[in-house]
Amino acid sequence: MRIAVTGASGRVGRHVVELLAAHREHEVVALTRPAADYADLGALRSLLTGVDTLVFVSSDGHAATVMLHHANVVRAAAEAGVGHVVALSGLDVDVDSPFCYAVTNGHTEQLLRASGCGYSLARASVYAEFFAGLVRGVLVPGPRGDEVRLPAGDARVSLVARADVARSLAALALLPPSNTHHDLTGPAALTVAEVAAALDPAARHVDVAPAEYLAALLGSGETSWWAHAYATMLESIRLGRWATVSGEVAALTGRPATPAGHVLSR
Repeated sequence: MRIAVTGASGRVGRHVVELLAAHREHEVVALTRPAADYADLGALRSLLTGVDTLVFVSSDGHAATVMLHHANVVRAAAEAGVGHVVALSGLDVDVDSPFCYAVTNGHTEQLLRASGCGYSLARASVYAEFFAGLVRGVLVPGPRGDEVRLPAGDARVSLVARADVARSLAALALLPPSNTHHDLTGPAALTVAEVAAALDPAARHVDVAPAEYLAALLGSGETSWWAHAYATMLESIRLGRWATVSGEVAALTGRPATPAGHVLSR
């Protein structure tokens, strides 16, 4: 097969390329910007011509721009005759969700189902490495020790290691289209308090109002868009939209998912 991977210079895409390159019977094409510009439909169509399977690692940035990028990729794949699109999505794809990227993920999945391409949807939970950085960013001294001030209540999130997502994407690329979704999660769903304790045993989670968290982000110099993205993700977590735990990583790769505690303690 000829397998193309978008976002091949990113942390997930690069790992997918490395894993697929070990299968020397297949040709692996690493697509990176500016050559593989998500905004350039013609260039995408040209790059995807002759590709059997596309591993589509999602774009990033403002939601409206991401939706345009994803529409271009799906259209280019369909027009180029790509037989199988392995698309990285998220656990929360509900268009009624408060999370800004739930809309983009849900819209992309709808486009793929209508595209005529075979597809496999990889719905990843929140990356453990990313969430660890988010928690460390709000770890502050408090009157009774270190505090993690996040608006998540006692909700749980099934943090998944980036490496497990990459392994699952590579495995799906070597299989026929499943034409369904696969939930890629860690082996357990943790509360923010448990995540905080894994990072700093002395830290405790303090649930704060979303407005207070948003103001703290903006006050620290975060852009308005990313402050909005983080706040809406945490609201989605608080509503239980990221608590699903599945065995899909092990089923696809033959290896169990990495416990979040192993990632957080690094």
